[in-house]
Amino acid sequence: MQGKSHDFTLQQSSYGKEHLVFCILSDERVFSSKSPAVFSQVMKQVGINGSYVPFMVEPNKIGEAMSSLRTLHIAGANVTVPYKETIIPFMDSVSESATIIGAVNTIARNKDKLKGYNTNAIGLMDALEEIQFDPAGKTALILGAGGAAKASEFVLKWLKADKIFIAGRNEARVRQVAVRASGEFLMIDELLDHDIPVDILINATTVSSREESPEYADIAEKLKLPNCELIFDLNYGRKENFWQEKARKNGIMFRDGLLTLIHQAKNSLSLWTGLEIETDAFRKALEDAV
Repeated sequence: MQGKSHDFTLQQSSYGKEHLVFCILSDERVFSSKSPAVFSQVMKQVGINGSYVPFMVEPNKIGEAMSSLRTLHIAGANVTVPYKETIIPFMDSVSESATIIGAVNTIARNKDKLKGYNTNAIGLMDALEEIQFDPAGKTALILGAGGAAKASEFVLKWLKADKIFIAGRNEARVRQVAVRASGEFLMIDELLDHDIPVDILINATTVSSREESPEYADIAEKLKLPNCELIFDLNYGRKENFWQEKARKNGIMFRDGLLTLIHQAKNSLSLWTGLEIETDAFRKALEDAV
């Protein structure tokens, strides 16, 4: 699904000679990311002379941030909410899968050219494979209509899910994602009015705790999921995760975004460097960071 771009990778001979700087871009939420700790430890383990740092970017400064990647010779960047879609016009090129998905979370630089990729999708696909969950022929419900929802829809469709429901607050955005998946859309407040035989629920919104959204917490508590086998929350780091509690009470398997982070990070570093590093290196780095 995601081919390697050899023209957008670094030469291994430069690892020890040049200090490489990688980064993650977001709003103030960037400082809650585990990515800097994970990437820094993995790079140290494999001998890459580099740093990985968080950069907070104001919404009206996205273009300037992309120019800065070129000017400062940033070797590669990850992008998270809320900029996965808004950065696309600032790319010199975009991979085929990221174009189809409509969201970019990984940027590779070659001289002054920036290319956008989506490793969220392959990260989720690898995570589902790791836990041996096959969506083929099953019914899925995705909550959210942003970049993470688009990547999830792409993966589920690729893996031949039978039916995909998309639910969110913005009707136009939800409808757009649903149409791409040949699925059905629902407004978030309509979830409790429908009997949806869901096999897998993916939370692709940015909230997972009552503190973040009492409304979503109430919906999660009341939502009937009699056939659900897996709740996958793409968020992580919540002390009181209402999706995790929902899964526990209903005997449903639960996974959070830490699992996708491991696989997404592996694929991002491969795009930047051409190195294929064992998944366990990222897993160990994440365990140390938590």
